[in-house]
Amino acid sequence: MKVDYIIVGDGYGALFFAHQLIKHQKTFVLFSEAQKSASQISAGIINPVVLKKFTTFWLAAEQIAFLSKTLKEIENITGKNYQIFENIRRIFHDEKEKELWLSKSDSKELAPFLSKNFQNLDTVRNPFGTGNVENSARLNVEDFFTDLNSYLQKKGHLKAEKFDYAELHGLSYKEITCKSIVFCEGMGALHNPFFKDIPVIPNKGHHLKVKLSVKPENAFTIKKKHFLFPLKNGLHYYGGTYDPVGREHEVDDFATQQLIDGLSEFYPHPFEVVEVNYGFRPTVKDRRPILGSHPEFPNYFIFNGLGARGILNGCFFADELFQHIENGKALMPEVDLKRFENPKFIRL
Repeated sequence: MKVDYIIVGDGYGALFFAHQLIKHQKTFVLFSEAQKSASQISAGIINPVVLKKFTTFWLAAEQIAFLSKTLKEIENITGKNYQIFENIRRIFHDEKEKELWLSKSDSKELAPFLSKNFQNLDTVRNPFGTGNVENSARLNVEDFFTDLNSYLQKKGHLKAEKFDYAELHGLSYKEITCKSIVFCEGMGALHNPFFKDIPVIPNKGHHLKVKLSVKPENAFTIKKKHFLFPLKNGLHYYGGTYDPVGREHEVDDFATQQLIDGLSEFYPHPFEVVEVNYGFRPTVKDRRPILGSHPEFPNYFIFNGLGARGILNGCFFADELFQHIENGKALMPEVDLKRFENPKFIRL
C-alpha cells in the first residue's frame, strides 16, 4: 500500500493535518490508538483574549479567522459545523478589573474583542458585572472527534491501533510505504525514539462535569477562575486547572476540590459532581508550537506543543506545516524546531 503520508496521533494536530491532506487530495493513513487524548477532553474554548491580564496573544486574529474558514471546509465533509457561537462572559473580581478592561478595550489590538457593554447575569454571583469577549466561541469537541474519525474510518484512512516504532524502516511501515510521516502525538512524543527529546512539558488539567440545580438562562460561557458552559446531555463543563508539576495518571483530589471551590465561589446553588476528567497538555516554555523535520530523517516531521490553545494552534499550523512540506515554504522561526539549541535525537 502506497500513500503520500502517515500521520500518528489522536488530537487536534492530527485531525487538522488530516483535513489539509483531504483538502489537497493527498493519500494518507492516520494511526490513532482510539484513546481519549488531552484534545478530546478539552473544553474547546476559542478565545482571543488572555482573561487573567486582558491581553491578546500571538496571531490571535489570524488564527480565529483561519479556524472559521477551516471549520466551514470541514462542514462540507461531515455536513456539520462544530463552532458554537456562544461568547465568553468574564465575571469581574472588582471595580479595578472592570476599569482595566475598559482601558484595554481602547487599544487597537483588543478593541475587536473586549466589549464595553457590561452586563449583570442572573443565576450566578457577579456583583461587579461581566464583560463580553467578542469573537469568542467554543468547539463541539465530542462531535468534532466522533464525526471526523467516523469519516476517516469510512474512507479507509483510519488505523485504530498503536503505532509500533520498531516496525518503521525508513519510509516503510509494515505493508505501507509513504513519502512523509507526521508525528502529532502530544505527550506521547516522549515515547517516540525519533523525537523523544523535544522540549515539551506536560501540564496536567482537570475538569468537572456537573449537574446544576439552577441553570443559567442565556447561552454563553461563564468565566471567572475557570470556564462553565452547557453540554448537550444536560450537564455542564467546569474547568480546567493548570498543573505543571503533576505527573500521576489519576484524578488529583486537590485539583478536584480546587474546581469545586472555584464553582461555588460564583454559583450559589447546589450542584452535583457527576464526573472528573484529566489530561496532559503538551506545552513549551516559549508557548509556541514545535514544527519541523528530524535532522537525520528529513521526511519525519514533528507537529507538537499545541498547549492550551490546541484548537487554534492545531488548525493554523497544520496549514503552515503542509505548505512547508509540499511547497517548501519556510517555517516561522517562532515555531521551527531549529530554534532550540543542540536538540538531541537518537536513531532507532
